[in-house]
Amino acid sequence: MQKKQIQPRTENSAKKRIAKKSDGQIEFKKLNNGCPEVSIVIPMFNEEENFHDLSTRLLKTMDADKRSYEVIFIDDGSTDKTPEMLRTLFKKRSDVVRVITFNGNYGQYVAILAGFEHVRGEVIVTLDADLQNLPEEIPDLLNKMEEGYDLVGGYRKKRHDNWFRTYASKTINYIRAKTTGIQMRDHGCMLRAYKRYIIDEVVKTRETSTFITALAQKFAGKAIDFPVTHEERRKGISKYNLYKLIRITFDLMTGFSLAPLQAFTMVGMTISAASLVYFFVEVFKKVVGHHHGFGLHFAFVFLLLSILILGVGLLGEYLGRTYFTVCNHPRFVIREILEKSIKEKEEKKS
Repeated sequence: MQKKQIQPRTENSAKKRIAKKSDGQIEFKKLNNGCPEVSIVIPMFNEEENFHDLSTRLLKTMDADKRSYEVIFIDDGSTDKTPEMLRTLFKKRSDVVRVITFNGNYGQYVAILAGFEHVRGEVIVTLDADLQNLPEEIPDLLNKMEEGYDLVGGYRKKRHDNWFRTYASKTINYIRAKTTGIQMRDHGCMLRAYKRYIIDEVVKTRETSTFITALAQKFAGKAIDFPVTHEERRKGISKYNLYKLIRITFDLMTGFSLAPLQAFTMVGMTISAASLVYFFVEVFKKVVGHHHGFGLHFAFVFLLLSILILGVGLLGEYLGRTYFTVCNHPRFVIREILEKSIKEKEEKKS
């Protein structure tokens, strides 16, 4: 067993690729470098109530599947019993389980990126820990991948979130489609399967605010949406609130398109034209002696100020992304990794 304290890697060491059939379909088979065929990446943050059911159902499903696999759990600074439960599971199933522990809380997408930097498989599956998506449906996505797709993105057939989460997600989906041109049915569903080359490109971006599902969709050569089941969260609480949803929206708009800046320029030109017309109207009223209060004037000034402040904030979003990219700060710090090396696994089998 290896117990490491390391800094995050920026490149993956595994170089082998799954063989392809003549028709372009994936041929799942054991790789000659000892790496698994499938890597499952699961971010964890205070999920002690769901962990037992999640790990039991997931391992049972994948053990019954024909493909070799590994599961990478990323502990995103949990403050409950999640870290201890991960250690216990690793001791029991170190043959397939790997654990990455952060020194603090960095967020779901950053945790997934950490998993991406350490995957060994040729097909990577992401899954949330809240059990709203079913681990039992992972083989369905993998079977779909065998038809020759680079990315199989789950979309929730019937959502069981509250009205706020449901309509907020639909709004973000609409904004994403209009501002970025990236077409996917449900960016919020984490049950997705990717070919390795997509994940390698996502890791190379080194962005500080990365909207993984949209970024991967952009890199995918052949993608398809796939219906998956969505259940109510029965245990624990959702980690998303209004602020985080707003942050996701800004990350999505400013990370993939200049459309917000272009739209703001058009709004500025329109208001400038309207202001010019308004000026001549007021001059005309003054000439003809028509006097009135200043309420409309103040309202117009406040409107201009609010638009100006919005524009400054929008520019700040873009400048902030540029600043963090130039600084090249680490996106996360790993406290330790629990895993067995490929060599150790091969020696145990022999």
